[in-house]
Amino acid sequence: MKQIFVMFALLLGVCAANAQTTDTVKYAAGNDLYRGITRKLPYRQMVTPYGVEVTFAKTVHIIFPAAVRYVDLGSNHIIAGKADGAENVIRVKATTEGFPGETNFSVICEDGSFFSFNAKYAREPEMLNIEMKDFLENEDTSDFSHTRMNIYFRELGNESPLLVKLIMRSIYKNNDRKVRHLGSKRFGIQFLIKGIYTYNGMLYVHTQTKNSSNVPFDTDFIKFKIVDKKVPKRTAIQETVLDAVRSYNEVIEIAGKSTVRTVYALPKFTIPDDKLLLVELYEKNGGRHQTIRVENADIVNAEVINELKIK
Repeated sequence: MKQIFVMFALLLGVCAANAQTTDTVKYAAGNDLYRGITRKLPYRQMVTPYGVEVTFAKTVHIIFPAAVRYVDLGSNHIIAGKADGAENVIRVKATTEGFPGETNFSVICEDGSFFSFNAKYAREPEMLNIEMKDFLENEDTSDFSHTRMNIYFRELGNESPLLVKLIMRSIYKNNDRKVRHLGSKRFGIQFLIKGIYTYNGMLYVHTQTKNSSNVPFDTDFIKFKIVDKKVPKRTAIQETVLDAVRSYNEVIEIAGKSTVRTVYALPKFTIPDDKLLLVELYEKNGGRHQTIRVENADIVNAEVINELKIK
């Protein structure tokens, strides 16, 4: 009887081993790519590349919805780079005439969008000038999972570039006047802050510049800086400059008898009681500069943005 139990146990062990081997073989055949513990990526996680034809004697230009931050080439069969004077255009060209097979290149834009391209040689490419569509033009922002906006940048912290762009666009489209006491008017130029908003630690400033004169106002730069409220004579001015990390509808030239609105995104900051925020608008080759003084109370009382209402 004891021998029967031993033989039965051995038989169960062999069956279990065979079953485990079969399962391992099935797993390896179906998912394991490198004969180790790996899993094959499903197609739904793939960023589908675009097909582009390139040639040796002509240049292909690709226009992107935002400034290009990064370009990576798959091989030395092609070259690519930003077009001179244009941040959102790259030019692509073959370095080898009639190179075989395919190569690829990838592009990351400032708004967080990622584009992948497969490139092959063609003597006469079907398209020489290509415009990549902006996702936001579709007006469908209910599902972020299938969009191209998945790249995060250091200056935005943990915030999605897509969400930052959506917030700025929503503020611009709503065009609400939340603040009525912050402004400057000199030489026919009126510079206003229409609203100050906050979301997830970032600050959004909605400005309006109205040119009542007949002379265009060419913007040199806008500066946000924290300064002391009162500076005694012969004392060095202590100031901290805040760089806007994003802007929406920033216009350089404001024509005569026209009005321009812009939304700026600023990183998280605080203002001590003895300091204030200066927003300065400088005219290029002119003297119609504008300055707005923003108190700490204005920052503390910034309108909190509800992301569910972002359009």
